[in-house]
Formats: sequence, C-alpha cells, structure tokens
Amino acid sequence: MSISPSPALPLEPPADLPRTLGALRASGHRHVPVKDELRANLLARMRAGTDRFPGVVGYEDTVAPELERALLAGHDVVLLGERGQGKTRLLRSLVGLLDEWTPVIEGSELNEHPYAPLTPASRRRVLAEGDDLPVAWLHRSLRYGEKLATPDTSVGDLIGDVDPVKVAEGRALGDPETIHFGLVPRTNRGVFALNELPDLAERIQVSLLNVLEERDIQVRGYQLRLPLDLLLVASANPEDYTNRGRIITPLKDRFGAEVRTHYPLELSVEVDLVRQEAATVAEVPEHLLEVIARFTRAVRESPAVDPASGVSARFSIAAAETVSAAALRRHALSGERHDPVARVGDLHTVVSVLGGKVEFEQGEEGREVEVLEHLLRTAIAETYRALLGGAELSGFSELVTEGRTIETGDLVPAERLLEQVGTVAGLAQVLDRLGLSDVTPGRAAAGVEFVLEALHLTRRLDKLVLDDGRTVYGS
Repeated sequence: MSISPSPALPLEPPADLPRTLGALRASGHRHVPVKDELRANLLARMRAGTDRFPGVVGYEDTVAPELERALLAGHDVVLLGERGQGKTRLLRSLVGLLDEWTPVIEGSELNEHPYAPLTPASRRRVLAEGDDLPVAWLHRSLRYGEKLATPDTSVGDLIGDVDPVKVAEGRALGDPETIHFGLVPRTNRGVFALNELPDLAERIQVSLLNVLEERDIQVRGYQLRLPLDLLLVASANPEDYTNRGRIITPLKDRFGAEVRTHYPLELSVEVDLVRQEAATVAEVPEHLLEVIARFTRAVRESPAVDPASGVSARFSIAAAETVSAAALRRHALSGERHDPVARVGDLHTVVSVLGGKVEFEQGEEGREVEVLEHLLRTAIAETYRALLGGAELSGFSELVTEGRTIETGDLVPAERLLEQVGTVAGLAQVLDRLGLSDVTPGRAAAGVEFVLEALHLTRRLDKLVLDDGRTVYGS
C-alpha cells in the first residue's frame, strides 16, 4: 500500500556524461519519449524479476498488474480509491521507472531535450550555438510534479498565464515569450500527478483536455503549440469521480486507464504495512501490531462507520505510534531500567487520541467512544484466540486465587508487574507463541499483561480500572 522514502538525491551527475549537443550526438544518445522510457524500464524490471514498485505492499496481485498494463499501453492513469490507500505514494513511485539521468538544454525551464527544443527561445539557441549548445543532466527525482487539486486552483497554476514583468520589459503582449508557464509544462519530459482530481473547478478541468489528447497547451488564446512529452496521472475518490458529477465527461474520457486501489485484503498485509510505515519510539510487540491491524479492519467494516469516507491506513500507523509513545512515557515516569516495550494496556490511548480520524454514521452521535472501545476489545480477544488458542493458561488463573490481585497501568514499570506475578507455569510457552522468546523484562511484562487482559475478556478474570489510571486484575 505504501512505499519507503526515496534515497538522498545525488548532488552531481556522473562526470563522463556529454556536456554539449555535439558530444551528445557523438555518444549515440537517442531521444526517447517519456512513455516509451517508462515502458522500456518497466519491461526490463519485469524480465529481470525485480520489484517494479519497491516498498509497495498489498498490491502485488491486484493493483500492480493493472497499473503495469496501463503503463505498457502508454495510458494516462487515474487511481480511484478511498483515503489512506496509498494512491499518492504509488504515483510518486512511478518516477523510479524513469532513466536515472536525462539530458536537457541547459537553462531550459521546460526540461527541453537538446534534440527537440519546444520554445522559440530554445530553437533560436540551437540554431545559433549548434554543437556547442550546453547540455545539463536532470535526475529522475526532479522529473516529477504534483499538485493537490483545490477549488481555488487556477489555469495559471496548472498551464500558465501572461507574465506582466515580461510584458513590462518591452515584449509584445502576443509574444509567446511573455508566458509564465505553469506546473504541467514545467514537468515536461516527466510525470505529473493531480491529487483529488474531482475537486478541480470544471472550467479548470477543461484546460487539461488538450494536455491529455493533443499533448499541447493553450494560454489565453495564443496560437502557441508546445507538444508536451509527459505522463499525466491523477487520484480521486470513486464516489466523487463516478457518482456526483464533479468531473466533466470529456476529461474522464481522455484518461486511458482507471485503476481501483483498496485497503489491505489480508491481515498479514495490514500488519506489514504498519510495521513498515510506523515511526515508533518504543518496541511494539508483534501481538500488539496484530491487535491494531484487527482493530483497524473492524472499524472499517463496522456498520456504525461511514463506509464512503473509509478508514485510512494512517489510522493503524498512528495507532502504533501512539501505543509506542505511551510505553515511552511510562518508561520515563516510572523509572523502568530496561528498554521500553508497549503493553496491551497502552492500547486504550488509541481510542481517545485517534477517534477523530473516523467518520461515524449520523445515528451514532454520542456513541463514538463506546463503539471504538467495543471494537478494540473484540480485536484483543480475536488476537488472543489466534495466537494463544489452546495454550495452557491455568498458571495465570491461579495467580489471583484467594483474593490476590495484580496491579498494572500507565505508571507501573515492567519490573514491578513481574514482581507481583513471580514464577508462572506456562509463561515460557506463552512468550514463545507471542514472538517474545528473546526475553527482556519489558517483553515478559507485555506477554503477562496480554494474557491477563485476554482472561478478563473471556470472563475468567475480573478487572477494575481505577481513576488514577491503574488497572487491577483479580478473581
């Protein structure tokens, strides 16, 4: 669903690359249109068996094949999906299919290829300087342009407009060189992405028709033809794109491919996504990541939640980060001596902190916290059954016989929890099944607290939450 951050940009192109038009011709360089370049590099990766969209998880058998077919066909693409499905990150990954370096006329604001100048000024330079025309090299990371479509976006932002400064310098108003080019032509020979396409005003959408079909631009009625070379991609919510009439039909017709994205189909993919994307500040054990993944999926499927708005992948990512922050807070305030490890009690922070990320149905007003807490308890119970079903837990049940209690909570350090528990029969098996076999006090406490909470949820143990944040388990 998502991708890892791109590596740091190289500062300088390789020294052995040609620096003049004559040297470029002598090197045997061929001018290849952007879509042909993308196709060739995609085919090379496919034949080599390498990953076409590195870091993207969950789309290998669904979205990726459709996107690959669209790129091989040379189609402009719109990705349709609810929020938080990784559409923007997937679009940004397309730049990795471009050549690492490409030649441009030095100083060109439209990234013009030395063999194919577009503007009158560049054509004059080629004629005047010939083989001595300076050539610069553009890294592929700089061949990507992006704009979030908002209602106030103008034609000037995307396409261009008359530059009053250039007019004031003495050029005639009808001179094409008086134009200040917008984002689309400035991404010539690259990939340009429009996020939330239906939010563009209809008159602005019209300005894209020529870009998509004739591959040129029109500015204020100028007889200006710039045959742009680019791949235009976009993202949209399916409801806005297909049902509400917020996008004009001719524009929809000009996109060659519509590709539907989706949330993770498998629980394991949801866990992988959280593990990859969450910037945690403390260890979050695997069983808690699974609880978070199950919780996120349950929220998405809940009839109390508006399905049209979706539940973003950012919800589960932020949940893991919040839980890790709760563990770090406890570590700092309670004086834990070992590395901080999140425990099941830290999950309650997710409901209060992240509830605003969920759009509920109108009839559920006032019950939002109740719904989320119920779904979280369900996710914990399901994870317990999946990971510890059939495990011998009688040793834990015996901990609270004869009125004995075990206290845990936001400020109870792992060492204090383990002192109360002492030696427990079956603890090693539990930790092994939870993936906590490399035992530290924090991990052991995480396993013990998970079992205590599971026994409570399966009605084998009482639980009392006190006002000061402490939790008491007992018989």
